[in-house]
Amino acid sequence: TESSQFHVLAVDDSLFDRKMIERLLQKSSCQVTTVDSGSKALEFLGLRESDDINDPNAPSTSPQTHQEVEINLIITDYCMPGMTGYDLLKKVKESAAFKSIPVVIMSSENVPARISRCLEEGAEEFFLKPVKLADLTKLKPHMMKTKLKKESEKLAKEENALLIPVIEEDSSVIEILPLSQELESEQHEPMLSSNKRKAMEEVISTDRSRPKYNDITTSV
Repeated sequence: TESSQFHVLAVDDSLFDRKMIERLLQKSSCQVTTVDSGSKALEFLGLRESDDINDPNAPSTSPQTHQEVEINLIITDYCMPGMTGYDLLKKVKESAAFKSIPVVIMSSENVPARISRCLEEGAEEFFLKPVKLADLTKLKPHMMKTKLKKESEKLAKEENALLIPVIEEDSSVIEILPLSQELESEQHEPMLSSNKRKAMEEVISTDRSRPKYNDITTSV
């Protein structure tokens, strides 16, 4: 099914919670990659924590190396040592390559200020642990948005790639035009009505053949 193509990156420092969220996501027909820290999540995406810190020796952010990995959603725990889920959310939203990926925060503590801070920073949802299967059904529309955006970008690229052959096609269509003009000029000369009808049929058949000619040439 189409939903089985959704790829979720789950981030949690607790092995038990990682296994639990992985099982729930797999029940929702998702492909799951789990990591145990925010820095490993950034590494998986091709972003480095040091890229945004004053480190002159750090290589520049290169998401190109991970372009083959398509992530439709990131779900992360809030309380993690080193980098919190909030920090990870900020890093993802600051990245030009990954800011469109929906991020969902999970926490075992119900702290309203924390929840609103995450939502203000761009989180799609905030789930209280233990996360239930019913919570995960809310994620499908967010993942669908990412997939549709990717597909529309792909279609736009394909359409742009076809523009050049279409322009070339126009020049070859013009070559056919003098033939129909020639037939039209013949019609002005005195001739039998049967000849006139024959000339008209030739013009019509020439016109009809043109779209087919376009299709064949464009697809080469």
